[in-house]
Amino acid sequence: MDVSLYTWVLTILGLSILIGADFFIGRKPHDVSVKEAGIWTVVWIVLAVLFGLGLMFFGHGQASQEFFAGFITEKSLSVDNLFVFVLIMAKFAVPSQLQQRVLLIGVLIALVLRAIFIAAGAAIITNFSWVFYIFGAFLIYTAWKLIQEARQDQDEEEFEENRLLKSIEKKFGVADQYHGTKLFIRNNGKRILTPLMIVMLAIGTTDVLFALDSIPAIFGLTQDPYIVFTANAFALMGLRQLYFLIGGLLKKLVHLSYGLSVILGFIGIKLVLHALHESGVHVPQISIPVSLGVICGVLVITTITSLIASKKQAAAEAAARPESIDA
Repeated sequence: MDVSLYTWVLTILGLSILIGADFFIGRKPHDVSVKEAGIWTVVWIVLAVLFGLGLMFFGHGQASQEFFAGFITEKSLSVDNLFVFVLIMAKFAVPSQLQQRVLLIGVLIALVLRAIFIAAGAAIITNFSWVFYIFGAFLIYTAWKLIQEARQDQDEEEFEENRLLKSIEKKFGVADQYHGTKLFIRNNGKRILTPLMIVMLAIGTTDVLFALDSIPAIFGLTQDPYIVFTANAFALMGLRQLYFLIGGLLKKLVHLSYGLSVILGFIGIKLVLHALHESGVHVPQISIPVSLGVICGVLVITTITSLIASKKQAAAEAAARPESIDA
């Protein structure tokens, strides 16, 4: 799909307007209700669907299929990010009314960093087709690692700050409490960071780790930088509302890691097959409609089995509790 500079500018401008509107509406710190989160989640999904249908309407049927496959993949992988976001919020004891601001700015930082990753990935793929072997092998390894982690007991998991955050805190200093939406304050004449700024940086920079598998994954579905970027943008921009909408349901998605491992492993195999095809080896290639069907099917099955397993676990725990003795 040939995308002109004019189209790129219009797309980025349109996304900026949507982000600005989202920021303006939620500019006042407040506790986000399930209703508000639900409405905005639907809005972002509808906008993504309209964008995908728009591609089809303008005669880019293949690009439309690639966008939907990429969007669903990135959206499902981003749900896994929410587990870490919950840990970060707890680690820094972020007040509930400030959490939406943290997520908005944090997601914007993540989007900028991912755009850099996408540009670098596109340049590498254009010049070195053998990189598909590396991407494919990495995704298969990541899939195996996810399964290993899913088998471990992670109830005591805590968020640990990366070296970048620690160096920033050491260099600039951090206030001992939150000061509303302020990112900097003056303490004894010295300008220091507030905990709010650190949390935003934590959200944004931590997402880079997730981009290490999500970016190769979407390049396994499409090599079009425009589709890769827009799919990531729509998936990330609805992440803030999704956090508040399904925050209580995250613990019930006990099989999510298994589902994501299947998806990553599947795309990894697809990448290896594509690399072999590019090398002149006659091997079957997996089409986008098949990829889309597999991704959607795995997510549906994973969600259903997760809810069933969670329900059974809750029933077993309730049955194991000793009956209360009447006084």
